[in-house]
Amino acid sequence: MASSCCDSTECISGTVHKGLPIGAEETVHGLTTYITGNRTNPRGIIVIYSDVFGLNLPNNKLIADAYGKSGEWLVYMPDFFLGDPMALSIADLLIPTDPTKQSKLVWFTGLLAHVPSFLVWSTRHTATKSDKVCTDFLAELRRATPKGQKIGIVGFCWGGKYAVRAGLASKRIEVDGQQVPLVDAAVALHPSHLSIPGDVEDLVVPVSFGWGVEDTVSRFEQKAKVEALHAQATKAGKKVPEIDHKVYKPGRHGFAVRGNPDHPEERACLEDSVTQVLEWFGRWL
Repeated sequence: MASSCCDSTECISGTVHKGLPIGAEETVHGLTTYITGNRTNPRGIIVIYSDVFGLNLPNNKLIADAYGKSGEWLVYMPDFFLGDPMALSIADLLIPTDPTKQSKLVWFTGLLAHVPSFLVWSTRHTATKSDKVCTDFLAELRRATPKGQKIGIVGFCWGGKYAVRAGLASKRIEVDGQQVPLVDAAVALHPSHLSIPGDVEDLVVPVSFGWGVEDTVSRFEQKAKVEALHAQATKAGKKVPEIDHKVYKPGRHGFAVRGNPDHPEERACLEDSVTQVLEWFGRWL
């Protein structure tokens, strides 16, 4: 990953490392996709479903570069928002790099100003629509990928829900006469709008979750609910794939993408979440 400081106005504070993305945007299976990593002979493919800011947020591309740096992986970050990500103007309001410098009045008035546009944006990206765009891309990718090569998906915030859903039994597709899952493993970091039990029961691939103790959106309490659901299923004799849960402190929402790199604990969250993804896929892909 590039280590030089970025003077571009497009660079937003709160990156894993300040720098410029080194990949390129191309069309893959109908979607504009940021591509980085090993294009020649990768061990496997990592697909990223980003937060709501998509390809426009340099942080997301820098994380993709971090995954591709080892040379093991071909990394795809598709524009699952179809050219319509959330405006970056709301990024620093909702997930400020340093919340101690943001007054409650500024946060509240700013939130009120952005609520209408967020609600309108949400109607264009319902769960049904978002799920279909992701599923269609992964289905085409699975059919185009050599049989011996595995696929993993990692989702952040908004994308976390759909990364988990990609591992459901109901998402299996037919390839060469066999029913196969869309992906071989998944990681969900501070997943938003996670539906329990619907999004997490009947999983057929190993999934690693990352939860923030101080997350006010993807509530930490959801971890216990997911664990209880899978424990009950196991007790009932149902086969449950390996499920892993990592806890991050302080773990504000967006800790894996928008944490403050100048704050030791938050920087650890940024770096440890990259390690979590690479170790999980290193094990299962």
